[in-house]
Amino acid sequence: MSRLFSLEGKVALVTGSSQGIGYAIAKGLAEAGAEIILNGRKKEKLDEAVKTLSAEGLKVHGVAFDVIDESAIRDAVAYIQNTIGPIDILVNNAGITVRKKVYDLSYDEWKSVMAVNLDGAFLVTRAVVPSMMERRSGKILNTCSLMSLMARTDNTPYASSKGGMALFTKALAVELGAHNIQANGIGPGYFNTPLTKVLQENETFDAWVKSSTPASRWGEVEELVGTAVYLTSEASNFVTGQIVYVDGGFTSSL
Repeated sequence: MSRLFSLEGKVALVTGSSQGIGYAIAKGLAEAGAEIILNGRKKEKLDEAVKTLSAEGLKVHGVAFDVIDESAIRDAVAYIQNTIGPIDILVNNAGITVRKKVYDLSYDEWKSVMAVNLDGAFLVTRAVVPSMMERRSGKILNTCSLMSLMARTDNTPYASSKGGMALFTKALAVELGAHNIQANGIGPGYFNTPLTKVLQENETFDAWVKSSTPASRWGEVEELVGTAVYLTSEASNFVTGQIVYVDGGFTSSL
């Protein structure tokens, strides 16, 4: 049974993984046996993350590039595949948010969120998929969100991008299924991350999260690892196009 969940011999690229959810997922995949490539825009921060995981005996590399820079993506994927190995697992995790009322948003702010959260996933996937198709093997895991199926005030661009990510995931599953490539999404609920720190410090919002989540607390990023390993391992070879919500029961209480 353990073989089904082993990632030994696999190479995994995780975008936006120098901290938070991406870092936790990357570390979890490495602990399951994968050789991982951390990604981020800030090389110094990336190098620090690589140093930390390497000290734990994990197989880890860092490749800095912006997920909305087509040329940089193309060069990075070529570098990874030529020096480390073909990418078996792609985790599209890079994301940003702008918390404003829709009528206060600038067009540039809207475009920046959509570009990183949705366009970035498309651009990196497009660069990685041809090799997966050639080898008839691959796993794509997209970081979705509770806002892939619901909305909340002050988050219109984020919710729109994550709704798009859910349908992007299903479209990939339909298009790539015949090539033995599985595409699924992981939908975190409210988790303790640098991105949500300001929300946790808001007493009213913090109370709302805890009262709306049957588990009565925020999630810890390590609690995403089991689902991520499952969706990138042989155990999920006939699972594709699904969004698995890891949310302490939040979506069941809607």
